[in-house]
Amino acid sequence: MSEVEKVDYEVGRDNVQVMGLDIHNPVFFISSFLTVGFVIVVLMFQEGAADALGALRPWLTSTFDWVFMIAANIFVLFCIFLIVSPLGKIRLGGKDAKPDYSYAGWFAMLFAAGMGIGLMFFGVLEPVYHFQLPPLGTDPTDIEAARAMGMAATIFHWGLHPWAIYAVVALALAFFCYNRGLPLTIRSAFYPILGDKIWGWSGHVIDTLAVFATLFGLATSLGFGAQQVTAGLNYLFDIPATDLTMIVLIVGITIVALGSVLMGLDGGVKRLSELNMGLALILLIFVIVVGPTVAIFSGFFNGLGSYIVNVIPLSNFVGREDLDFMHGWTTFYWAWWISWSPFVGMFIARVSRGRSVREFVTCVLIVPTLACVLWMAAFGGTAIEQHVTDGYTGVTETIAAWTPELSLFKMLEPLPLSGVLSFIGIVLVIVFFVTSSDSGSLVIDTITAGGKTDAPVTQRIFWCTFEGLIAIALLLGGGLGSLQAAAIATGFPFAIVLVLMVYCTWKGLAAERKALG
Repeated sequence: MSEVEKVDYEVGRDNVQVMGLDIHNPVFFISSFLTVGFVIVVLMFQEGAADALGALRPWLTSTFDWVFMIAANIFVLFCIFLIVSPLGKIRLGGKDAKPDYSYAGWFAMLFAAGMGIGLMFFGVLEPVYHFQLPPLGTDPTDIEAARAMGMAATIFHWGLHPWAIYAVVALALAFFCYNRGLPLTIRSAFYPILGDKIWGWSGHVIDTLAVFATLFGLATSLGFGAQQVTAGLNYLFDIPATDLTMIVLIVGITIVALGSVLMGLDGGVKRLSELNMGLALILLIFVIVVGPTVAIFSGFFNGLGSYIVNVIPLSNFVGREDLDFMHGWTTFYWAWWISWSPFVGMFIARVSRGRSVREFVTCVLIVPTLACVLWMAAFGGTAIEQHVTDGYTGVTETIAAWTPELSLFKMLEPLPLSGVLSFIGIVLVIVFFVTSSDSGSLVIDTITAGGKTDAPVTQRIFWCTFEGLIAIALLLGGGLGSLQAAAIATGFPFAIVLVLMVYCTWKGLAAERKALG
């Protein structure tokens, strides 16, 4: 069989019908069994789980920082290569394929699934934190230098590198599914090096790792979201910010997500994503208009310029003295984005048929990066300006007390209609929570169903429910530290998987290009 021929494979041929479920044996059984076991053990031994997960994070970030740093750099370089190379002309789905969604709908789903909760949680916190403690030896007493470096460091974590990770996974899945006829699951990307072995245990291991990476990457985001909504409700309505409140919130929002699951991709995720984009745009425009407008746009361009100048030093891991920054922020972020990548990558792949490789990579890499820069410049830049010009210490106090979930609300406090804006922020986090949970359960279900995109809805309900339970277990078993440790632990082995995926994708695209002439 030629490398460029479509594989003669019927999606779901190895699936097992059990009690109305359509599952891929043994991926579903192994993943579900270990997931249920993890939730039970952490809930039974919360203190021990907190200690174990608390020690796991610093060990992984300090021992394997080089793995994450090298892998992330490879992904960026590969994406740039695809944009400028002849391989960019290849169209996902064949030369006559047409896009299923308009640019507006495509960007809305891509952005809402990609980083929504994270932007709400870190949009104010991170620029101010790095402004106070800038990396690369920048003098924090030099206000303008610290401001520029604070924005550059933030953009570094939310710009090209994370979106390159997503683009690599999404492109691999879309190409091998739409151009090779393979099922829409992670193992399919490894056909160039494994061949038919992807249907055996090699493929089972790859897909199982993808399930766990997705589950714990999602749980980290859902945990952040639950903490921020709880803090917002306490800030606005004096509702107690307790573990019980967070549990009730996660359960309630998960029930809403289940309703979205029942509505399907177009009826649920697409509509909620567009709603989110609308609300986010309203909040963003309002902050730009009533906030320090000139400082925001100045911060956008200065921060972007500083990012371009410093992206290589920030990407380097050799001889760094700012290890707290690299281990505490960068390594965690790269692991988190990698653990998110099966979820975001598969979701992007599902809605990207008909795009050329160049169009796909450029849009996934550049457009969201610029949107993230504008968001950080507006929210983080406003908070920095409040501190520097007005002497307002509301946000810096949340950093000193390490209550990061309050940073957004404290930034909004001096602005007009702050109560309304804070309420919109809470609604945004909730809807981002719902879209992440819904689309995440869709992705996990697709993987555990052997690539089927029309598996029984009962299976998506199962995964949607356990995403919430894992978030609850991790919050009770150590809070933010446990959430971050879980993301890093699952992201580490998957980083190796993704580096191999880069090679497989290049090999497949090169064969396609050669066949097309």
